[in-house]
Amino acid sequence: MKTIILIFLCMILLAPCPVEAVRIKDIASYDGVRENQLIGYGIVVGLNATGDSDQTKFPVQSMVNVLERMGVTVNRSDITVKNAAAVMVTATLPAFAKQGSRLDVLVSSMGDAKSIAGGTLLMTPLRGADNQVYAVAQGGVLTNSFSYGGQAGSAMKNHPTAGRILGGALVEREIPFDLSGRVELKLNLHDPDFTTASRMAATINGKFGRAVAACNDPGAVLLALPADYQGKMVQFLAELEGLEVQPDSVARVVLNERTGTIVMGDNVRISTVAISHGNLSLFIKETPKVSQPQPLSSGGETKVVPRTSMQVKEDSGGLTLLREGASIGEVVRALNTLGVTPRDLIGIMQAIKAAGALQAEVTVI
Repeated sequence: MKTIILIFLCMILLAPCPVEAVRIKDIASYDGVRENQLIGYGIVVGLNATGDSDQTKFPVQSMVNVLERMGVTVNRSDITVKNAAAVMVTATLPAFAKQGSRLDVLVSSMGDAKSIAGGTLLMTPLRGADNQVYAVAQGGVLTNSFSYGGQAGSAMKNHPTAGRILGGALVEREIPFDLSGRVELKLNLHDPDFTTASRMAATINGKFGRAVAACNDPGAVLLALPADYQGKMVQFLAELEGLEVQPDSVARVVLNERTGTIVMGDNVRISTVAISHGNLSLFIKETPKVSQPQPLSSGGETKVVPRTSMQVKEDSGGLTLLREGASIGEVVRALNTLGVTPRDLIGIMQAIKAAGALQAEVTVI
């Protein structure tokens, strides 16, 4: 009995795992339903002498303008405070946001302020690309950092010149988007693909039992509201976005030479190719030696005599053969036998692509 159970478990573990299906709402979005970026210029006050210095002119002018709007007239040359900093405030306005909804905002210093921790952002209008005010931000800035120091040393944690205000912006203007009177809608794929679009349309039509979805290009699926869902667009979309589809993807290899990161998709395949890799290391060490006269000698001159030692080391590069149709796991195991580092692997993958043996797109970021 134990033998049968062991064989059954081995069959389960060794069986190929199918690609997991994902929800439509995770790989596509409805046309017109999108986020909008907001930006504004503001002043953070209440800093502990860590604000902008006198060399930054525009924060002083901004403070003068703020005081004048409050009925206080001051001379610009009389303001020499260090408790204020000019900042840029950014936020993202989600679709269907209503008046009075709160948004998180990001506050970033513009001048030479050392820290904006503990400061308070004064009321800042946030504008969209059409220069209309859609939200107003104000509140205490949270940076989760600190920066203190004196003339001979300083201590800093995290990034003290940028912070967030959770729920610090109030939506003042809504973006109009009406779903009630629409009978057609377009579903845009995040990553356009012919196979994924076709599978999505087939899944939707199978769910509703009629030709509800059609795709004319790999980036979008056209939807027609069924007759029994007239006036129920929200319910229709709620049922639709929960459907699961198995997406397809292009075989791609992503290389990041700055960090030595390599990411390869499951569909990457390699034709038969032989790979040989070896490292050449050159070590040069400079040890200057000082030559000077003996004590109490009548003459002589002190000189520095350079001494250079050199060592050349070349690792033996083995020859590894990759068979045609090798999977990603076989590629990784074969290249690991050569003892290559991630940066060496980047050069090897580029060489395999140049040899025409890599059936995948190579993207360098």
